[in-house]
Amino acid sequence: MGLLCQRCLELLQDIVSFAKRLSSRIVEQIKECIMLVRECCCMKPKGFKVRQLYEPVIQNHEKQAAQEFLNHMETGLGERQLSKETLDALRILAFSENADLQQSAALYYLHMSQHMTAKLPPEFLEPYQALLQSSDLEVQQMSSLSLVNFLLEGYLNKELVVQVGLLEPVLELLESGDSAVQCNSCACIMMLAVSESNREAIGTAGGIRPLLTLAKSYDPRVQQNAVGAILNLTRSENIKNILCSQGALPVLTLLLQSADSDIQFYSCASLSNIATNTDHHKDMLEIGDKFLLRMLVSLMSSSVQKVSSQACLCLNNLASNAEVRDHLQTLDVIPLLLSLLIANSKDVRQASITLLCTMTHPPANMDAVLCKELLTHLVVLMQTERTNPVVVVHAACTIQNLSQSENIEVIIQSQCFDELLQALLNPNNEEEPLQFVASCLAELTKYDITREYLIQRKDKGLIRCLVKLAGQVEHKELSFHAAFVIKQLSHSEKISSELKLLIKDVQHYLMCFLGHPELRFQQLSISTLCTLSEDPEFSKAISQSRLKEQLEQLRQQTEDTQALLRLAISQTESVDSTE
Repeated sequence: MGLLCQRCLELLQDIVSFAKRLSSRIVEQIKECIMLVRECCCMKPKGFKVRQLYEPVIQNHEKQAAQEFLNHMETGLGERQLSKETLDALRILAFSENADLQQSAALYYLHMSQHMTAKLPPEFLEPYQALLQSSDLEVQQMSSLSLVNFLLEGYLNKELVVQVGLLEPVLELLESGDSAVQCNSCACIMMLAVSESNREAIGTAGGIRPLLTLAKSYDPRVQQNAVGAILNLTRSENIKNILCSQGALPVLTLLLQSADSDIQFYSCASLSNIATNTDHHKDMLEIGDKFLLRMLVSLMSSSVQKVSSQACLCLNNLASNAEVRDHLQTLDVIPLLLSLLIANSKDVRQASITLLCTMTHPPANMDAVLCKELLTHLVVLMQTERTNPVVVVHAACTIQNLSQSENIEVIIQSQCFDELLQALLNPNNEEEPLQFVASCLAELTKYDITREYLIQRKDKGLIRCLVKLAGQVEHKELSFHAAFVIKQLSHSEKISSELKLLIKDVQHYLMCFLGHPELRFQQLSISTLCTLSEDPEFSKAISQSRLKEQLEQLRQQTEDTQALLRLAISQTESVDSTE
């Protein structure tokens, strides 16, 4: 510091003279105020630790607690490890001003977290408040690590940790200058964020911004845990909005280039979760002029299976937009997807068929040549994963997406069509995959070539299966699509003869359809009855069943409705003419 100028010296002399005129009490108050200001944390640089010139005096009760604690440590972690005496000692040591005593308490918690096989009682969380806020770095490191261990093993209730007020000190540790403390505190947040209520609490307490800062850390452990915490936070719609507003999208997008596969996976999965909300798509795609799409396509070829599958799933969420699908076509994503259909990893196969299903959504530019190539690869997957509901559902959807008039013959001649029929007959398939298979067949049977193929097969098992599924009216969509296929085939004598053997089951589902509240079911039932009634045996059976009464009742209701409509129209017309 340089010498004071004459003017400043005069001012200081004036202050001294003024102070001398004040009472001694006021002077003492000024001294106390200055001392408090000097001791405030705002006067210290971040990460600066004041070197104490004295050791805090150990109080008698602290000495006694420390001695008892040492004696207890010598006996090992037996039944007394969670006793009231242990808790009392931990409280005293944790809230001591002596760093060595605090370290003893933190070390004990760390030891417990590594050897315990039971839940930590809630009352043992109280000393953590002091340990996490300790000014001693070793205490911070050990206490935060033990908290991570307890959470990781499931020995702590995650909601309770937040409820007792430990979230705030953990968030404060995110801004520590020590990478080990940062790493541990990020891991704590990552595990706490598994709970929905905790996610909201973390967002409210301002935990988003420091996590985004640490996601750019040069320490890969810190970076990995920070991005892992962000991933868990993206499971909340509200927190996703906060993340986007605070600049998470560019950070996560750049992290896709990380050399660490875990960081790639976490950031990719985070972006995938955010992309489930189409409101964020515009901002995601504006980063570097669709740079995100190029990075995700590149990651599809990753040798790390979880990264490859997650890239497909993220692209699938973004590809709900037709413009995105067109852009992906220019990046030659289809050939890459076809190669992934036969990958060694089940997750990769599932993710690739999911994206392929979205990419073939009309109006996709799929000519017969590309369609044939696609079906050639798809059949291998269908044969490998016959009982996998994800594969069955998306394979059926993909084939249905391809069912344009120019592709029907290619589809029918492919083995994929036979796999569809096998999927319908497979007793291991549940309602959802059966529904999508039946929907695909219903779409295909709108074409003559498909109907002729199925009639020539005269597959008795298929007809029985369709009738059975049509009768499962509690599964509305599955029942309707199965009945639709029957209707499409029922004009053939070959199929009609098989239906005669199942006439009671056919009458049952037609009866249910006639009484169904949805008009499409009634119309399908009536049109099927009209076709079947062309056969004398069917006509006779229908006339002798309750179907005839139901039809008459429906006819009467229709006539009554028409009469009311005519009346309403005539009254409206008379009012118009009066005006």
